[in-house]
Amino acid sequence: MGSLLLAVIYLIFISLGLPDSLLGSGWPKMQVAFNVPSSYAGYVSMTISFMTIISALISPRLIKRFHTKWIVIVSIFMTILGLLGFSVSKEYWMLLVIAVPYGLGAGAIDASVNHYVANHYSSSAMNFLHCFYGVGAVISPYIMALALSKARWNEGYRWTAFVQAGILLICILSLPLWKKTEEASDDEEIRNSAGIKETLKVPGVILTLIAFYAYSSGEATCFLWTPSYFAGTKVGLSDEIIASFGSLIFGGLMLGRLISGFISNKLGDRLLIRIGIAVELLGIIMVFIPGTHYMVVAVGFVIIGTGMGPVYPAIQHMTPVNFGKRYSAAAIGLQMASAYVGSTFMPTVFGILQEHIGIAIMPVYLLIFAALNIGLLEMAYKQADANREK
Repeated sequence: MGSLLLAVIYLIFISLGLPDSLLGSGWPKMQVAFNVPSSYAGYVSMTISFMTIISALISPRLIKRFHTKWIVIVSIFMTILGLLGFSVSKEYWMLLVIAVPYGLGAGAIDASVNHYVANHYSSSAMNFLHCFYGVGAVISPYIMALALSKARWNEGYRWTAFVQAGILLICILSLPLWKKTEEASDDEEIRNSAGIKETLKVPGVILTLIAFYAYSSGEATCFLWTPSYFAGTKVGLSDEIIASFGSLIFGGLMLGRLISGFISNKLGDRLLIRIGIAVELLGIIMVFIPGTHYMVVAVGFVIIGTGMGPVYPAIQHMTPVNFGKRYSAAAIGLQMASAYVGSTFMPTVFGILQEHIGIAIMPVYLLIFAALNIGLLEMAYKQADANREK
């Protein structure tokens, strides 16, 4: 039963990844349809991310009160509403309204399932989990590219909603699996878990939150602006090819997490993060080289995603070890919130910068956050280790 449940959890993370790359892939056409500046994609992304911050911050209370299975089912239903709402939007302001349930659903899934897997499964399982997030995020740009070639961008959102509805049905059918697993779980430990204020006082937590902010700032900027980077720096590319490039960073993430799933138990989370960020820096250098063929740049973005791949799941999986199981629910919720703060504001900041300086500054922007990420994590490790040795 445990293996079947893990398969369902992987499917849940496919559903989590599906909506995330649609906006970036469809925006070059959506921008024209709504007759707004290119930077307005950032405001939609910011609204979605802001709502995920709220749901992540309340996730410790939700985890205490409700079983993970119900959080997942309600959250997937909310993302379906968001996707369908985007598909029927006629004015730009409607996107901002629909972004509310869209974002609330995503944040609740992310925090609750990450907490569940971090406390019940190995580092390998955590990496495979986030690999399946990449599967969903890779699929949706191709759904959008197909919609652009056969119909309109609206259909990209509608078709993705239909896929989500199928995943929701499977989750509903899997409810008995969750019940059997919950009977063997430590409910007392969940009830006695620490709150947010208490968790913030644990050494290393705040530095980890800032590091997560830096990581997600770079990741989310890639999610939203990679297709636009090709549209603004490379000539002669069709709309369909540009839209499909939205899958590059997600394909890299999936590859990085797939590889990490096989080696993480041997190397450990910390070494994986160090190797990952080194690979990410290599990809940034490839994108940074001026005048290169667009395929070289495309490979560079895949390498960036591959390097980013193990960072997110490794930080999450280390949480119970670094800070203790009592603090893991609140710490993971805070990490989710911190990640979405980066996702909320920094792609929008980049959108404004690229309007004034040019979108070619994207690799420099990514380099800054990669350096912050590794520097802050190393400092957080030292604080957490010193606290455990007391």
